[in-house]
Amino acid sequence: MEYGKIVLAHRILVSLFLLHYVVKLILLLINKNETLASYTKVTKVPEMIISAFFLISGGYLVFAGPALHILQTIKIVCVLASIPIAIIGFKKGNKVLALLSVVLLFAAYGLAEVAKKKMRTMQVETNEVSATATPLEAGKVIYDQQCSRCHGEGGNAEIAGAKNLKLSVLSAEEATAIIIGGKGTMPAFEALTSDQTNVVIEYINTFKEQQ
Repeated sequence: MEYGKIVLAHRILVSLFLLHYVVKLILLLINKNETLASYTKVTKVPEMIISAFFLISGGYLVFAGPALHILQTIKIVCVLASIPIAIIGFKKGNKVLALLSVVLLFAAYGLAEVAKKKMRTMQVETNEVSATATPLEAGKVIYDQQCSRCHGEGGNAEIAGAKNLKLSVLSAEEATAIIIGGKGTMPAFEALTSDQTNVVIEYINTFKEQQ
């Protein structure tokens, strides 16, 4: 299965998981204990299935994806902490713990969105590129900063569904459109200037020469 499809499936599972626990939390907070008990009993098996696939898909994305951003690491900690807290909170009818577990889940979701947005708007530190650098040297610096996490140093790592750049047949115009606009699981690097995009493409083209 493609990485992008697993990302989509994981997001759907996360949404269902959050919705389920929000319903349980509301019932607990308004003291609908009998309704909560009935709802918990009816949804026990679906909850187990959703939870299992939620954790499995999340684990896959961690190990098959690019190196984790600090915000993503905090997100994982929040999720793992929320599970035992939720079990104890809802089992004992502890409203504080139950609320805390849901807050942690929403915090994890929020951190994931912030990390994704940060990746999309990430700026290139131009002072790291020497003014006397050749286009290939400048392209390498930008590539290492922005692209190597998924494409790898040689362009063929294929992490998180990234395309093998050594096999790319895209024109410079097509490559530019994808870099600036994004495609699939690849974020849009709108912060790159046209000159920066051009030198990156020039550097990427060297991968084809190494075959």
